[in-house]
Amino acid sequence: MMTGDGFEYAIKKDVRNNPIIREVDQERHREMWRAVLVGAFLVLVLLFSAWQHFQQLRHGYGLDEMQSDRGDAEIENRRLRAELEELTAPARIERVAEEELRMRPPAPGDAMVVERVAPPPMPSRSVVARR
Repeated sequence: MMTGDGFEYAIKKDVRNNPIIREVDQERHREMWRAVLVGAFLVLVLLFSAWQHFQQLRHGYGLDEMQSDRGDAEIENRRLRAELEELTAPARIERVAEEELRMRPPAPGDAMVVERVAPPPMPSRSVVARR
C-alpha cells in the first residue's frame, strides 16, 4: 500500500541563480545595424517621394485655381471695357449733359476765342541780380 510519504520527489532540482553573461556577437551586431540603416534609408526615400508627390498635387491645385481666377479676371475685364465704351460714348455724354446737367449747345454768337499770350523772353544774365 501506498502511504502519503511515499510520493516525495527523489530528485532535487538544482536551481542556480547565477546571471548568464553572454558575449556580444560582433557580426550579428553589425548585420543588425546594417539592416536598420537600410530600412531607415528606404523610409527616407519613401517619405521624400511622398513629399514630392503631395507638393506636385498642391501646385497642380494652385495652378487650376490661378487659371480659374485668370478666366474670371478676363471676363471682368471684358465687362469693364464694355461699360467704359458705353460710358464714354459721345451720344451718352451729350444726353447726360442736356438732360441731367441742363446744359445746352452754345449759340453761334456765344463762342469766344481766347488767345494764348506768350511769356516775355528772359532778360540777359547781366540784368539778373546776384546774391
